[in-house]
This record gives sequence, structure tokens and C-alpha cells, in this order.
Amino acid sequence: MAEARKDLALATLSAITHAGDPAIGAILKTLSAALRDAPEGIVEPIVELTAQGLGNRPAAEQWRNLVAVDLSFYTSPLSEEIRDEGRVEGRAEGRVEGRAESLLTVLELRGVRLTPEARERIDACRDAETLRTWLTRAMTADSSEDVFTEE
Repeated sequence: MAEARKDLALATLSAITHAGDPAIGAILKTLSAALRDAPEGIVEPIVELTAQGLGNRPAAEQWRNLVAVDLSFYTSPLSEEIRDEGRVEGRAEGRVEGRAESLLTVLELRGVRLTPEARERIDACRDAETLRTWLTRAMTADSSEDVFTEE
């Protein structure tokens, strides 16, 4: 890591050049660790250059993850994009969980008994629109089958 700190440009070139190498994970980890102590004015272009140089190879995803975790203190277009993706995914997951909870609550309040299979189907569903449809049907359903049956 000391060598990478001394010559960040060479470390960046090494990461890009060895993107297909089985040891790329260690190379990228060393580069990200070396960047922790570098001035922000140097970090941004190296992070972006590395991302561009890795292109769409699998190593690019490793780099994105390292930037998001190891350099969480650092802000750049790439790191902000990664963090934004995480926030969007978190909100979407929260929406799904909220709809599933609402569906179960409506069915419970209406006295509709759920079979273990029906509860499992609701818990396993990760599609917000499907859960919305089921929730709408639950408002008038007399049984769990009414919730899942297409009209």
C-alpha cells in the first residue's frame, strides 16, 4: 500500500491494466485504501478515471462497491450515484414492505382468515404493484382466495 500511496497514478494504471486479473480485488482495495489519505482534489479524478478505465468489466462493480464503502467520506459524481441508487432501492423495498403490512392489516381487520400459503405468498411478493392490486381486492374480499383471484 505504501507504493500505491507514493504513486497514485501508477496504482490507478495498474488497476485499469489488470482489470481482468484474478487479483483485481486486492489491487482495487489497495488503491481505495491509498486514496483515504489523499487530498480530495486528487481523489476525485482518480476515482473517476479508475471507473472509466474499468469500463463495464466485472472489476468496475467491485470498484463501485469500494468507493461506496471504503471512501464513504468522499463525494464525487460516482460515489453520489452509488449512494442514490441505494436510497432508491431502500425506498422501493420500504414501499413493498408497507403494502404487504397494509394488506395483512386490512385482511385481519375484516376478519378474513389467511392460510399459511396465502400469508407466505404475501410475504414473498416483492412487486409493489401486485401488492397494491391485492390490497385493493382485500377491501371487499370475503376470503384470501378473493384477494389472489383475477377478475
